[in-house]
This record gives sequence, structure tokens and C-alpha cells, in this order.
Amino acid sequence: MNVNKIKVEWFGNIKGNILSGLVVALALIPEAIGFSIIAGVNPMVGLYASFCIALVIAFVGGRPAMISAATGATALLMGGLVKGHGLQYLLAATILTGIIQIIFGSLKVARLMKYIPKSVMVGFVNALAILIFSAQLTHFKGATWEMYLMVAGGLAIIYIFPRITKAIPSPLVAIIIITVIAVATGAQVKTIGDLGQLSRSFPTFFIPNVPFNLETLKIIFPYSLGIAVVGLIETLLTAQIVDDMTDTTSDKNKEARGQGIANIVSGLFGGMAGCAMIGQSGINVKSGGRGRLSTFVAAVFLMILIVV
Repeated sequence: MNVNKIKVEWFGNIKGNILSGLVVALALIPEAIGFSIIAGVNPMVGLYASFCIALVIAFVGGRPAMISAATGATALLMGGLVKGHGLQYLLAATILTGIIQIIFGSLKVARLMKYIPKSVMVGFVNALAILIFSAQLTHFKGATWEMYLMVAGGLAIIYIFPRITKAIPSPLVAIIIITVIAVATGAQVKTIGDLGQLSRSFPTFFIPNVPFNLETLKIIFPYSLGIAVVGLIETLLTAQIVDDMTDTTSDKNKEARGQGIANIVSGLFGGMAGCAMIGQSGINVKSGGRGRLSTFVAAVFLMILIVV
């Protein structure tokens, strides 16, 4: 990578990348907790995964400004393994997932992307939008009137504030203002802490406590292969969408290998497997994120929020 490219990807539009990274970090916490619940693991497993994957992919990924972390698509495939064999086998499967993705990236599977019709990509994005919307509906059950007012106020800020200025991402403004109002008024609304118990600690390195034999491989390989394939499909589609949003190109084979490296690191630090996130990547780009710095800031600020 030449020096000019490094400058552009890391130090171009520093303000926009930092602010967009802050927005993404704030949005990652409830999602990571929610995906952990889907997988049947402690919320910290999803949070550690989001931190590790985002941090690593900022350096080794092939698509700057794309956000990768724990996702619902991969979490859905983990429940059976966790229920039947426990967390340690999930961590081992996460590492194997990364190895498989590195192999796929080395075989240049990303070249198959050109055969995917545009209508499939449009359907993919719309389906995710519907799933994201429907997933929020459960939080409205039994909610107080304060919650409904804050939702309306947050949406109003998000859509009206850009007409005043675009110097600061409107989602970040909405989060700050609504949070201040909630704290100042003592409103009866749920917090992120209500979704799961959080521990103020950094992830630590360890080898999954599983037997290293053929029997273990037979157990985790089907899960790892499924997670690797689904994760890469979502990642490559998301990369193409970000390409279109920013009118730039990306190295998708490098991204596939980067996802593999990130998942290996995640598994070694107590996190579950993940991939690129269409929703968070869209938020990042629309908030001004264009370089690797935005992804790096999102990861670092996420860990600061967890620990502090």
C-alpha cells in the first residue's frame, strides 16, 4: 500500500471519520447484546466480538469505512452449537470459521460477486431493513408514553437537523439530546443495561478449552462452514453497497481474508464470529465516514464505553 493511499484511508476527513465512528459505537452496543441473546451466550461475548472484529478489520480489511462486528446473520447459526456443546465449542468454531474464510479469500471467491444480479442486492437490503424494523417492535410492547415521545423526538432530530447543519451527524445529536432529556427528567424508559449484564473488563487472550481431536472437528466444522459462507455473502454484498454509496472500489478478496483474520482474533479473545453489517456501514457512511479511521474509532470507543 503506498503512502498516499494510507493518508487518504486513515487521515482524510479526520473530523467526519471520528464523529461517524462515535455514532456507530453507540449503535453497536444494543445490537451486540441482542445478537448475543440470539446466539444463547453472555452479552459480553457479542461485545468483545464487535470490538475485536472492528479493530482488526480496520487494518486488514479491503473496504474502508465498512463496519464489521457481531451480526444477527451469523448469530442465528450458533444457537444449536451453544445449546448442545457450550461456549468453548463456539469459540473454537469461530476460529475455524476464520480459517475457512482466509482460504476462501485466497481462492478469490469474491470474483463470483459479479454474477449476482442488482435485483438480488436490492432485495437483500430491503429484507434487512424490514428485519431491523420488525426487531425493534418488541421494544414497544408495554412501553411508557415517554418512550414513544422520545422515539418521535429522536426521529425528528435525525431528519430535521441536517437542514440546519451537516457538520455533526444527526444520529449523534439525537442520541446526546434524548439521553440528556431522559437523565434530567428521570423518565421511565429502558436502558441498554436492561438488555443484559455488562462487566467492565477488557477481553483476554486464551485458547478454547476443547479437545483437539477429530471428534471436535466433526462437531464444529458444519457450523463453521455455514457461518463462514453466510458471513462472506453478507460481507461481500455490503462491500458492494458501500462501493456504490461512496462511488469507490474495494478489494473484496482482501476483505474476505481480513474477515477471516478478524474472526480468528475474536475467537481467541472470547468473542463470537461476525461479519460486515449493512445497517451500521450505512450509518457510518451517511454520518461522514469514508476511511479506516471511522472503523477504528468505532472499535476503540465501544471498548471505552464498556470499561468506563
